[in-house]
Amino acid sequence: MFEPLERMPEAEIARRWRLVRELLVRHAPEASGLMAFSRLSLYYLTGTMNRGVFWLPQAGEPVLFLRRGLERAALESPLSRVVQFRSYRDLPGLATEHEVPLGATLAVEMAGLPWSMGQTLSSHLPGTAFVSGDLTLFKAQSFKSDWELGKMRLCGARHHQALHEIMPARLKPGLSEREISHQVWEVFFSLGHMGLMRMGSFGEEIFLGHVSAGDSANYPSAFDGPLGLRGEHPAVPFMGYAGKVWRKGEVLALDVGFALEGYNTDKTQIYWPGKPGSIPKEVAAAHDFCVAVQAMLAENLQPGAVPSELYARAMDMYAASGLGPGFMALPPNTVRFVGHGIGLVIDGWPVIAKGFDEPLEAGQTFALEPKFGLAGVGMVGVENTFEVTPAGGVCLTGTEYDIVCLG
Repeated sequence: MFEPLERMPEAEIARRWRLVRELLVRHAPEASGLMAFSRLSLYYLTGTMNRGVFWLPQAGEPVLFLRRGLERAALESPLSRVVQFRSYRDLPGLATEHEVPLGATLAVEMAGLPWSMGQTLSSHLPGTAFVSGDLTLFKAQSFKSDWELGKMRLCGARHHQALHEIMPARLKPGLSEREISHQVWEVFFSLGHMGLMRMGSFGEEIFLGHVSAGDSANYPSAFDGPLGLRGEHPAVPFMGYAGKVWRKGEVLALDVGFALEGYNTDKTQIYWPGKPGSIPKEVAAAHDFCVAVQAMLAENLQPGAVPSELYARAMDMYAASGLGPGFMALPPNTVRFVGHGIGLVIDGWPVIAKGFDEPLEAGQTFALEPKFGLAGVGMVGVENTFEVTPAGGVCLTGTEYDIVCLG
């Protein structure tokens, strides 16, 4: 007999089902339930990371259909119905057998299936109408329980310990970006980093994050974030380049995520190889501006605040700052957001940007990342993970935001 590493509490999984059902009524009222496919959604809804199909009817006991791994699911998940299946064509009969028939219209996790698999599903369920359940899942995952927040708080505390307390002693000019990346990994793993982070957007990947010395931070990036980097190789545009050495007189930006027990925090720390008084004025001014923007956003991370309005306020601060081009990266690499949801994925819902007009709620978590690119210099600024509370955003990744000087 094996003991599970962790078993999701029954109250936690019941809360998630209840939340998804409530959101489904709002966003897909015609659907008889929701069908999820991605490993991450299956983990969120069942407590076990597996490959299969999860059927959450609007009424009745949910069913997890798996091709293999039933024994593991029994260890990790409080779900009472775990059923083996071979093909999508088996699903209607199995659902009916368990007294939760699929119904004429299903909400499905469209982002969890490639087009080819979606067509296969459709062909095996003739006469069934499909509507998107993606927004329902995105929103549900954004509302963190105390159980989830406990994990993120621990993750954030270790993240701050790694970048602010331990890494400075391991950094010195003359190290390559790749060598610095390996130092970060060594520290992270010693603190329990689980070694894998996840992105929610289709096709996005992440590995540690970005390590950018000097003008590497302005290198063109295909990643949807402000900090540029050379990366390991065009095939692996993450971590840092072995051929780029961090020199005296250059800023170093570490934009690296921490992951613990399935949950992520995001944090950026800027380092300067010298004493505080040796930081160039334009570098200090740009960094201080980013800290001020973060403070404004954090102060307003309250229930009822509207993400698009927070974004507009940040842009108004930039317009009034008198600073030149570079907020949220130098053109044409500028990104049009200043923060994003975070939790089971780095790039969670919602985003602090135009078009996100639904008010915030307590328990949501955000990575706020105002940054500033300086031509020929690199990038400065901050990124930290915050929890939405009635009193404003509570930082989970430390409360020290200055450039760390190594002189």
